Amino acid sequence: MEMNVLDFLSYGFIQRALIAGSFTALLCSTLGVLLVLRRLSLIGDGLAHVTFGSVALGLVLKVFPLYVSIPVVMASSLGILKLMERARLFGDAAIGIVSAVGIAGGVILASRAGGFNVDIFSYLFGNILSIGWTEMYTSIALSVVVLLAIFLNYYEIFSLTFDEEFARVSGIDTEKLNRLIVLFTAVTVVLTMKVVGIMLTSALLILPAVTAFQVAKGFKHALVYSAVFSLFSVISGIFISFIFNLPTGAAIVLLNFLLFLLAYSFRRFGARRN
Repeated sequence: MEMNVLDFLSYGFIQRALIAGSFTALLCSTLGVLLVLRRLSLIGDGLAHVTFGSVALGLVLKVFPLYVSIPVVMASSLGILKLMERARLFGDAAIGIVSAVGIAGGVILASRAGGFNVDIFSYLFGNILSIGWTEMYTSIALSVVVLLAIFLNYYEIFSLTFDEEFARVSGIDTEKLNRLIVLFTAVTVVLTMKVVGIMLTSALLILPAVTAFQVAKGFKHALVYSAVFSLFSVISGIFISFIFNLPTGAAIVLLNFLLFLLAYSFRRFGARRN
C-alpha cells in the first residue's frame, strides 16, 4: 500500500524531525557563511569532538546529554577563542588542541561507563527521527534566540567578518562579537548532533555555505542561498532516509554535497558560456 505525503507527515516523530531539523538547518547555514568567510570553518569539527566528550559525561552522570553539552561546549568555544587571542595560536592549532582534549575525555568517560553503547552511537552518527519533544522545543528556542541576535547585530557582524581591524577602529566591540559568534557556533554544534551526528556536524556547517558561494553575488544573497540549500537537504534527507531506510545524517550530508557539485558545475558552465 502506497503512502502519500499526508500519511507521512501524520507521524509525530516525522513532525518533530522536520521542525527541529529546519530550525537547526537555518542556524547552520547562517553561521556557516560567517565561519567559512573568517576561515574558521573547522571550529565546528573541533567543537563536535568536545560534544562527544560532553555526551559521554552526561550519560555517566545519568543527566540528559543536551543539558550537559550546551554549557560544556560553550565553555570550550570560549577556550578556543582565548587560545587564539592569548596564546597567539592560529585558529586551526587552537581548534586542534580543544578537539583532542574533548575526544580523549570522551573516550575515557565512555570506558568508565562500560564502553560505547547505543545512546552514544546515536549521537555520534545522528538519529533525527528519534528526536523527542524536549529536544525539539530546545532546538526551536535556542535557534530563535541565536538568529535574532545575529539579525540585531547584522551590520556589526558583517563588518567583523570582512575586516576585523576596520571594525575595531570603527568603534565596534569586536571582542564581544567574537565571543558571541563562537558561543552561537557552540549552541549550533550541540543542536546538530542529533540531526546528522557528531561525526558529520562540520559538514552541515560548511557545505551549504560553500555551495551558496558558488552562485551568490553578495553577502546577503549568500545567507539566503545557504539557508535554502540547507533546508532543502535536511527536509529531503528526512524523506529519503525514511522511505529507503537509510541513515538520515549521511543522507543529508550527501544531498548537500550533490547540491555543491551542481552549483559548482553551474558556475563553471556559466563562466565558459560568457
